[in-house]
Amino acid sequence: MEAILPKALKKGDVIGVVAPASPPDLARIEKAKSLYEEMGLQVLLAPSVGKRHGYLGGTDAERVADLEVMFANEDVRGVFCACGGYGTPRIVDRLNYKLIAEHPKVFWGYSDITCLHVAIHQQTGLVTFHGPMLSSDLGNSELEGATLAGLSQIMAPRQQVFEQTRQPLRVLAQGMATGKLVGGNLTLLASMIGTPYEIDTKDALLFIEEIEEEPYRIDRMLNQLRLAGKLDDAAGFVIGNFNGCEPKKRQHSFTLQEVLDEYFSASGKPCISGFQIGHCSPALSVPYGAMAVLDTERKRFVVEAGVRGEGQ
Repeated sequence: MEAILPKALKKGDVIGVVAPASPPDLARIEKAKSLYEEMGLQVLLAPSVGKRHGYLGGTDAERVADLEVMFANEDVRGVFCACGGYGTPRIVDRLNYKLIAEHPKVFWGYSDITCLHVAIHQQTGLVTFHGPMLSSDLGNSELEGATLAGLSQIMAPRQQVFEQTRQPLRVLAQGMATGKLVGGNLTLLASMIGTPYEIDTKDALLFIEEIEEEPYRIDRMLNQLRLAGKLDDAAGFVIGNFNGCEPKKRQHSFTLQEVLDEYFSASGKPCISGFQIGHCSPALSVPYGAMAVLDTERKRFVVEAGVRGEGQ
Protein backbone atom coordinates (compact mmCIF):
# COMPACT_ATOMS: atom_id res chain seq x y z
CA MET A 1 0.00 0.00 0.00
CA GLU A 2 1.31 3.44 -0.91
CA ALA A 3 2.44 5.49 2.09
CA ILE A 4 0.34 8.53 3.02
CA LEU A 5 2.13 11.38 4.80
CA PRO A 6 -0.05 13.43 7.16
CA LYS A 7 0.07 17.21 6.88
CA ALA A 8 2.65 18.98 9.03
CA LEU A 9 1.14 20.79 11.99
CA LYS A 10 1.31 24.55 12.27
CA LYS A 11 0.98 27.02 15.11
CA GLY A 12 -2.60 27.28 16.29
CA ASP A 13 -3.46 23.68 15.39
CA VAL A 14 -5.26 21.47 17.90
CA ILE A 15 -3.92 18.07 18.90
CA GLY A 16 -6.17 15.53 20.59
CA VAL A 17 -4.92 13.37 23.46
CA VAL A 18 -6.27 9.82 23.80
CA ALA A 19 -5.58 6.92 26.18
CA PRO A 20 -6.15 3.73 24.14
CA ALA A 21 -4.24 1.49 26.56
CA SER A 22 -3.79 2.00 30.33
CA PRO A 23 -5.05 4.99 32.35
CA PRO A 24 -2.66 7.97 32.24
CA ASP A 25 -1.54 10.27 35.05
CA LEU A 26 -3.52 13.48 34.51
CA ALA A 27 -1.02 15.60 36.46
CA ARG A 28 1.76 14.49 34.14
CA ILE A 29 -0.38 15.22 31.09
CA GLU A 30 -0.98 18.72 32.44
CA LYS A 31 2.76 19.22 32.88
CA ALA A 32 3.57 17.87 29.43
CA LYS A 33 0.94 20.03 27.72
CA SER A 34 3.23 23.03 28.09
CA LEU A 35 5.77 21.43 25.71
CA TYR A 36 3.24 21.39 22.89
CA GLU A 37 1.83 24.79 23.85
CA GLU A 38 5.35 26.22 23.54
CA MET A 39 5.35 24.82 20.00
CA GLY A 40 2.19 26.85 19.37
CA LEU A 41 -0.22 23.92 19.53
CA GLN A 42 -3.46 23.63 21.48
CA VAL A 43 -4.12 20.45 23.47
CA LEU A 44 -7.57 18.84 23.75
CA LEU A 45 -8.22 15.78 25.91
CA ALA A 46 -10.60 13.13 24.58
CA PRO A 47 -13.76 12.57 26.68
CA SER A 48 -12.58 9.32 28.30
CA VAL A 49 -9.05 10.38 29.22
CA GLY A 50 -8.77 9.95 32.98
CA LYS A 51 -11.28 7.13 33.20
CA ARG A 52 -10.28 3.77 34.63
CA HIS A 53 -11.70 0.33 33.86
CA GLY A 54 -9.58 -2.21 35.70
CA TYR A 55 -6.10 -1.81 34.21
CA LEU A 56 -7.54 -0.06 31.14
CA GLY A 57 -8.11 3.62 30.46
CA GLY A 58 -11.85 3.15 30.06
CA THR A 59 -13.90 0.41 28.47
CA ASP A 60 -12.99 -0.91 25.04
CA ALA A 61 -15.95 0.98 23.56
CA GLU A 62 -14.89 4.24 25.22
CA ARG A 63 -11.31 3.99 24.03
CA VAL A 64 -12.38 3.15 20.47
CA ALA A 65 -14.82 6.06 20.49
CA ASP A 66 -12.12 8.48 21.66
CA LEU A 67 -9.80 7.47 18.83
CA GLU A 68 -12.48 7.67 16.17
CA VAL A 69 -13.87 10.98 17.45
CA MET A 70 -10.42 12.56 17.35
CA PHE A 71 -9.71 11.31 13.82
CA ALA A 72 -13.14 12.44 12.60
CA ASN A 73 -13.00 15.89 14.23
CA GLU A 74 -11.94 18.34 11.50
CA ASP A 75 -10.68 20.81 14.12
CA VAL A 76 -8.16 18.26 15.47
CA ARG A 77 -4.99 18.01 13.39
CA GLY A 78 -3.14 15.31 15.33
CA VAL A 79 -3.93 12.40 17.63
CA PHE A 80 -1.45 11.80 20.46
CA CYS A 81 -1.47 8.90 22.90
CA ALA A 82 -1.03 9.72 26.59
CA CYS A 83 0.67 6.48 27.61
CA GLY A 84 1.08 2.80 26.87
CA GLY A 85 0.71 -0.02 29.36
CA TYR A 86 -1.80 -2.48 27.97
CA GLY A 87 -5.02 -2.32 25.99
CA THR A 88 -4.56 -1.67 22.29
CA PRO A 89 -4.61 -5.35 21.22
CA ARG A 90 -8.16 -5.52 22.63
CA ILE A 91 -9.41 -2.80 20.28
CA VAL A 92 -7.32 -3.24 17.13
CA ASP A 93 -10.10 -5.17 15.38
CA ARG A 94 -12.80 -2.70 16.42
CA LEU A 95 -11.44 0.47 14.82
CA ASN A 96 -12.95 2.03 11.71
CA TYR A 97 -9.87 2.14 9.47
CA LYS A 98 -11.86 3.61 6.60
CA LEU A 99 -12.58 6.63 8.80
CA ILE A 100 -8.88 6.95 9.67
CA ALA A 101 -7.89 6.69 6.00
CA GLU A 102 -10.37 9.45 5.13
CA HIS A 103 -8.92 11.71 7.86
CA PRO A 104 -5.14 11.16 7.76
CA LYS A 105 -3.49 12.95 10.67
CA VAL A 106 -0.33 12.85 12.74
CA PHE A 107 -0.66 9.88 15.11
CA TRP A 108 1.90 9.58 17.94
CA GLY A 109 2.83 7.03 20.60
CA TYR A 110 4.91 3.92 21.33
CA SER A 111 5.15 0.85 23.59
CA ASP A 112 1.67 -0.74 23.66
CA ILE A 113 0.73 1.71 20.89
CA THR A 114 2.90 -0.45 18.58
CA CYS A 115 -0.24 -2.47 17.88
CA LEU A 116 -1.97 0.62 16.47
CA HIS A 117 1.07 1.74 14.47
CA VAL A 118 1.18 -1.62 12.70
CA ALA A 119 -2.56 -1.83 12.10
CA ILE A 120 -3.11 1.78 11.04
CA HIS A 121 -0.17 1.80 8.64
CA GLN A 122 -1.03 -1.56 7.06
CA GLN A 123 -4.75 -0.86 6.83
CA THR A 124 -4.51 2.74 5.58
CA GLY A 125 -0.93 3.50 4.45
CA LEU A 126 -0.72 6.37 6.96
CA VAL A 127 2.77 7.16 8.24
CA THR A 128 2.60 7.46 12.04
CA PHE A 129 5.10 8.45 14.73
CA HIS A 130 6.88 6.27 17.31
CA GLY A 131 7.94 8.53 20.17
CA PRO A 132 7.62 9.56 23.84
CA MET A 133 4.16 10.28 25.25
CA LEU A 134 2.71 12.92 27.57
CA SER A 135 1.97 10.89 30.70
CA SER A 136 4.58 8.15 30.54
CA ASP A 137 7.53 10.27 29.38
CA LEU A 138 7.14 13.99 28.72
CA GLY A 139 5.54 14.85 32.06
CA ASN A 140 8.01 12.99 34.25
CA SER A 141 11.15 15.08 34.60
CA GLU A 142 13.58 17.37 32.83
CA LEU A 143 13.93 16.24 29.21
CA GLU A 144 17.10 15.94 27.18
CA GLY A 145 17.65 17.92 24.00
CA ALA A 146 17.45 14.95 21.65
CA THR A 147 14.02 14.05 23.04
CA LEU A 148 12.71 17.58 22.56
CA ALA A 149 14.22 17.85 19.08
CA GLY A 150 12.31 14.78 17.97
CA LEU A 151 8.98 16.30 18.93
CA SER A 152 9.35 19.14 16.44
CA GLN A 153 9.48 16.87 13.35
CA ILE A 154 5.69 17.12 13.12
CA MET A 155 5.88 20.87 12.39
CA ALA A 156 7.75 20.70 9.07
CA PRO A 157 9.11 18.02 6.72
CA ARG A 158 12.70 17.15 7.64
CA GLN A 159 15.02 14.24 7.20
CA GLN A 160 16.53 12.79 10.37
CA VAL A 161 20.09 11.47 10.62
CA PHE A 162 21.18 9.30 13.54
CA GLU A 163 24.90 8.68 13.83
CA GLN A 164 27.60 7.38 16.16
CA THR A 165 28.08 10.85 17.61
CA ARG A 166 24.62 10.79 19.20
CA GLN A 167 24.89 7.46 21.00
CA PRO A 168 27.26 4.45 21.14
CA LEU A 169 26.38 2.09 18.30
CA ARG A 170 27.41 -1.48 17.57
CA VAL A 171 27.38 -3.15 14.15
CA LEU A 172 26.01 -6.69 14.34
CA ALA A 173 26.08 -7.36 10.60
CA GLN A 174 27.66 -5.32 7.81
CA GLY A 175 26.01 -3.75 4.80
CA MET A 176 23.58 -1.13 3.57
CA ALA A 177 19.81 -1.52 3.40
CA THR A 178 16.94 0.69 2.28
CA GLY A 179 13.27 0.21 3.08
CA LYS A 180 10.34 1.63 4.94
CA LEU A 181 10.80 1.70 8.70
CA VAL A 182 8.45 -0.61 10.62
CA GLY A 183 8.49 -2.26 14.03
CA GLY A 184 8.20 -1.17 17.64
CA ASN A 185 7.90 -2.96 20.94
CA LEU A 186 8.98 -6.59 20.61
CA THR A 187 6.32 -7.97 22.96
CA LEU A 188 3.54 -6.36 20.91
CA LEU A 189 5.03 -7.45 17.60
CA ALA A 190 5.23 -11.06 18.81
CA SER A 191 1.71 -10.95 20.25
CA MET A 192 0.21 -10.07 16.87
CA ILE A 193 1.78 -12.97 14.97
CA GLY A 194 -0.95 -15.24 13.61
CA THR A 195 -3.57 -12.48 13.59
CA PRO A 196 -4.84 -10.34 10.69
CA TYR A 197 -2.75 -7.52 12.18
CA GLU A 198 0.66 -9.16 12.25
CA ILE A 199 3.49 -6.98 11.00
CA ASP A 200 4.55 -7.08 7.35
CA THR A 201 8.36 -6.80 7.21
CA LYS A 202 8.81 -7.57 3.50
CA ASP A 203 11.79 -5.51 2.24
CA ALA A 204 11.47 -3.23 5.29
CA LEU A 205 13.87 -2.03 7.94
CA LEU A 206 12.62 -3.63 11.16
CA PHE A 207 13.25 -1.75 14.40
CA ILE A 208 12.64 -3.28 17.81
CA GLU A 209 12.80 -2.09 21.43
CA GLU A 210 11.84 -3.57 24.79
CA ILE A 211 11.76 -2.95 28.53
CA GLU A 212 12.26 -5.25 31.56
CA GLU A 213 12.16 -8.56 29.73
CA GLU A 214 14.83 -11.15 30.56
CA PRO A 215 17.08 -12.49 27.76
CA TYR A 216 15.23 -15.82 27.59
CA ARG A 217 11.99 -13.93 26.94
CA ILE A 218 13.69 -11.81 24.28
CA ASP A 219 14.95 -15.07 22.75
CA ARG A 220 11.42 -16.52 22.76
CA MET A 221 9.93 -13.49 21.02
CA LEU A 222 12.68 -13.18 18.43
CA ASN A 223 12.33 -16.87 17.69
CA GLN A 224 8.62 -16.37 17.16
CA LEU A 225 9.36 -13.63 14.61
CA ARG A 226 11.95 -15.92 13.01
CA LEU A 227 9.55 -18.85 12.70
CA ALA A 228 6.91 -16.54 11.24
CA GLY A 229 9.38 -15.45 8.53
CA LYS A 230 9.51 -11.85 9.71
CA LEU A 231 13.30 -11.78 10.09
CA ASP A 232 13.86 -13.44 6.71
CA ASP A 233 11.54 -10.95 5.02
CA ALA A 234 13.23 -7.84 6.43
CA ALA A 235 15.94 -5.95 4.53
CA GLY A 236 17.80 -4.93 7.68
CA PHE A 237 17.49 -4.34 11.41
CA VAL A 238 17.61 -1.31 13.70
CA ILE A 239 17.98 -2.35 17.33
CA GLY A 240 16.66 0.21 19.78
CA ASN A 241 16.92 0.44 23.56
CA PHE A 242 16.38 -2.68 25.68
CA ASN A 243 15.91 -1.04 29.07
CA GLY A 244 16.35 -3.37 32.07
CA CYS A 245 16.57 -6.50 29.94
CA GLU A 246 19.22 -8.27 32.00
CA PRO A 247 19.07 -11.73 33.60
CA LYS A 248 17.29 -11.61 36.96
CA LYS A 249 15.69 -14.81 38.20
CA ARG A 250 17.76 -17.40 36.32
CA GLN A 251 21.12 -18.39 37.76
CA HIS A 252 22.50 -19.30 34.33
CA SER A 253 21.57 -17.15 31.36
CA PHE A 254 22.76 -15.79 28.06
CA THR A 255 23.32 -12.06 28.12
CA LEU A 256 21.04 -9.81 26.10
CA GLN A 257 23.89 -9.13 23.71
CA GLU A 258 24.48 -12.85 23.16
CA VAL A 259 20.83 -13.32 22.26
CA LEU A 260 20.86 -10.37 19.84
CA ASP A 261 24.09 -11.62 18.28
CA GLU A 262 22.63 -15.07 17.66
CA TYR A 263 19.64 -13.70 15.76
CA PHE A 264 21.22 -10.79 13.92
CA SER A 265 25.00 -11.15 13.59
CA ALA A 266 24.78 -14.18 11.30
CA SER A 267 21.70 -12.93 9.45
CA GLY A 268 23.68 -11.53 6.52
CA LYS A 269 21.49 -8.44 6.72
CA PRO A 270 22.68 -5.01 7.87
CA CYS A 271 22.09 -4.50 11.59
CA ILE A 272 23.11 -1.84 14.10
CA SER A 273 22.21 -1.83 17.79
CA GLY A 274 22.29 0.94 20.36
CA PHE A 275 19.81 3.47 19.02
CA GLN A 276 17.98 5.40 21.74
CA ILE A 277 14.54 4.41 20.49
CA GLY A 278 12.16 3.12 23.14
CA HIS A 279 11.80 3.28 26.92
CA CYS A 280 14.87 5.43 27.53
CA SER A 281 16.21 8.96 27.92
CA PRO A 282 16.90 10.60 25.61
CA ALA A 283 14.16 9.00 23.56
CA LEU A 284 14.40 9.44 19.81
CA SER A 285 11.23 9.76 17.72
CA VAL A 286 10.88 8.17 14.28
CA PRO A 287 8.15 8.11 11.63
CA TYR A 288 6.66 4.63 11.26
CA GLY A 289 6.35 3.68 7.58
CA ALA A 290 8.71 6.37 6.25
CA MET A 291 11.59 5.38 3.97
CA ALA A 292 14.95 4.90 5.67
CA VAL A 293 18.54 3.90 4.94
CA LEU A 294 20.83 1.95 7.26
CA ASP A 295 24.57 2.19 6.49
CA THR A 296 26.78 0.11 8.79
CA GLU A 297 30.08 1.32 7.30
CA ARG A 298 29.29 4.89 8.34
CA LYS A 299 27.23 3.80 11.36
CA ARG A 300 24.47 5.96 9.99
CA PHE A 301 20.69 5.67 10.03
CA VAL A 302 18.73 8.15 7.91
CA VAL A 303 14.93 8.46 8.00
CA GLU A 304 12.91 10.54 5.56
CA ALA A 305 10.30 13.05 6.71
CA GLY A 306 7.06 11.67 8.12
CA VAL A 307 4.92 14.72 7.28
CA ARG A 308 4.24 16.75 4.16
CA GLY A 309 4.29 20.50 3.89
CA GLU A 310 1.71 22.92 2.56
CA GLY A 311 0.95 22.29 -1.10
CA GLN A 312 2.43 18.79 -1.12
